[in-house]
Amino acid sequence: MTAALAPRARRAARRRLLAAALAPLLIGALGACGYGSDKEDDGKKPAAKAKGAKLDGLDSVRVGYFANVTHATALVGVQEGLIQKELGGTQIKPFTFNAGPSEIEALNAGSIDIGWIGPSPAINGYTKSGGQNLRIISGAASGGVSLVVNPDKIKTPDDLKGKRIATPQKGNTQDVALLNYLAGKGYDIDAQTGKGDVSVLRQDNKEIPTTFKQGGIDGAWVPEPTASKLVAEGGKILLDERDLWKDGKFVITNVIVSQKFLKEHPKVVEAVLRGAVNTNDWIKAHPDAAKKQVNAALKNLTGSQLDEKVLSPAFKNVDVTNDPLAETLRDQAQHAVDAGLVKEPKLDGIYDLTLLNKVLKAQGKPKVKDAGLGVS
Repeated sequence: MTAALAPRARRAARRRLLAAALAPLLIGALGACGYGSDKEDDGKKPAAKAKGAKLDGLDSVRVGYFANVTHATALVGVQEGLIQKELGGTQIKPFTFNAGPSEIEALNAGSIDIGWIGPSPAINGYTKSGGQNLRIISGAASGGVSLVVNPDKIKTPDDLKGKRIATPQKGNTQDVALLNYLAGKGYDIDAQTGKGDVSVLRQDNKEIPTTFKQGGIDGAWVPEPTASKLVAEGGKILLDERDLWKDGKFVITNVIVSQKFLKEHPKVVEAVLRGAVNTNDWIKAHPDAAKKQVNAALKNLTGSQLDEKVLSPAFKNVDVTNDPLAETLRDQAQHAVDAGLVKEPKLDGIYDLTLLNKVLKAQGKPKVKDAGLGVS
């Protein structure tokens, strides 16, 4: 191998290693995803199987999402078999992720086709690819994010100075929101290091409750169910992020798709969106049953379920929605710029709501808008 070819070979090797590393994330050929139960806490039914004709001649579609209450549409849609029902003979294969950047890497590597994800990773991924890797094709959830603090140390926003506040990851949706909020309060923080008048510590969602309990942090800006876990550990909600947005609505989860997959398999994408819309209807019509299904899905994915004192407020704080709330995504992108995390976000063409609006029209529902950021 020549020296000139070595960098190219190394990049190819890294792509192969990434694909190999992502493969174990596949949830045991769906065996780990039980589909509900007639028994109270069983949560064990055979996985929904593909039946009928394959859409676009495709054997399977690989779908990514998080084990978070803010991804309730995906959790319930898979758990209840509502998405699989629309896919017919094309089998859904779920992958789970802990953070948006790793899901974007999987999409870029061709390891997943469709994903539920927060707005900031979607914006970052789209920008870094020059608008070539993904499209946002639907909304999924609004709300479900809070700043929870130790009430003995922090009683008002003025008490945040000198304190340690956690977010799930540098540059993720909650990190951007916290930095924007702190800047609005006059606090000076270096967005890259998290150092400043307030120390912003980036830590995995699943680790934050333990760190909070041990006194390693004084609070956290986090999504559900982490926020409710902190409250259960004695924390107090200093701010519900819904209070910062018009009508209390802001996008916390979108549905994205690989542009290549969207072009080659539109019937599959439409079926997943139909399943998502039907799932949101089911969640709204059966909130108690949906809450149990979310918990059953979390148990199957993580090995443990949420206590009722955590589950109920977490579920109540999240609103499932088909609307991508595109205006709020534009605002969140600007917040990332203001914080110094992104220089020039690319937003033009990030949305393609064609198939979603087709599904909504067929069901007699109003169309949703892309705030002028759709494909031309």
